[in-house]
Amino acid sequence: MSLTLRTISREQHLAYIQSLPAASHCQVPAWADVKTEWRSENLGWFDKNGELVGAGLVLYRQLPKIKRYLAYLPEGPVINWYAPNLDDWLQPMLAHLKQQGAFSVKMGPPVVIRRWDSAAIKSGIQDPEVKRLKDVEASHIEPRAFEVADRLRKMGWQQGEDGGAGFGDVQPRYVFQVPLANRSLDDVLKGFNQLWRRNIKKADKAGVEVVQGGYEDLAEWQRLYEITAVRDHFRPRPLSYFQRMWKVLNSEDPNRMRLYFARHEGVNLSAATMLVVGGHVWYSYGASDNIGREVRPSNAMQWRMLRDAYAMGATVYDLRGISDSLDETDHLFGLIQFKVGTGGEAVEYVGEWDFPLNKLLHKALDIYMSRR
Repeated sequence: MSLTLRTISREQHLAYIQSLPAASHCQVPAWADVKTEWRSENLGWFDKNGELVGAGLVLYRQLPKIKRYLAYLPEGPVINWYAPNLDDWLQPMLAHLKQQGAFSVKMGPPVVIRRWDSAAIKSGIQDPEVKRLKDVEASHIEPRAFEVADRLRKMGWQQGEDGGAGFGDVQPRYVFQVPLANRSLDDVLKGFNQLWRRNIKKADKAGVEVVQGGYEDLAEWQRLYEITAVRDHFRPRPLSYFQRMWKVLNSEDPNRMRLYFARHEGVNLSAATMLVVGGHVWYSYGASDNIGREVRPSNAMQWRMLRDAYAMGATVYDLRGISDSLDETDHLFGLIQFKVGTGGEAVEYVGEWDFPLNKLLHKALDIYMSRR
């Protein structure tokens, strides 16, 4: 199959994404407007009949002082990753990016390699010998994903460092998802562990209300988010980031980003942002106050968001990044413990891959990044 690659308009790119069952929120054209510190380009792959068969959002980050760029396709490009002629897809992309002044390319194939169901994760947590997810036998393995990884290595791509739980600008390698396809809401609720079900009931009994917010409520979101940042020791993004995100994503699709609050007696106790692309729904950012935890606002909010995702016809509710640590003394362990209660599954992607177009500059960037 002969493929050609060229720059496409945002409209063409969006139309292509809308024709698919789902794609990553990092690959919709409006994501470029969220990431204002990067320059962007929309790429399209065309078959010999001139039909658009793949698309990619490329973000370019300039090196300090010189006109050379890191080209990044977060959770993309959106192409047929299992195609036997993967070379024919990726070679024209590398040639094009080189022409654009890229010295290195980073991409994140949206290809799942393994899945662990909740029962497997729980047995791993209970086994003192087990410290990491990869020490637990996977419930499902995707053999084609290993072929993709082999092909990439043969082409000269290098597997990037693990992105941990998806903090910073690197996309997470391990995420937690609740599958919704071919399940009733009752099945989903039955999949929750006892503690989750108890907490949902507790919140309901205490009169916790979960409501959707709008653009004007982002300042209240920010208040809860900054409390969370202090408690969990991370640097919060500014309010302007979420305002921009809301404006640009919802102008592309009015249902792309949502905001939720769980409140008790008129006080907002927790909040979350949700992103929607086709049948894939993400719980994106979460925040909570230090007070009111006994009424379980976070459990109530997740259950409402999951029900809303289900009502939209979503096939997956994605709780985003987890660390692969099953060690109870690890500070990120609480993250997987909270998410595993939903009865979903841990999912491992093939991770991010780098192609150094200029080995010297690529090396310099590695050194620069490791010092930050």
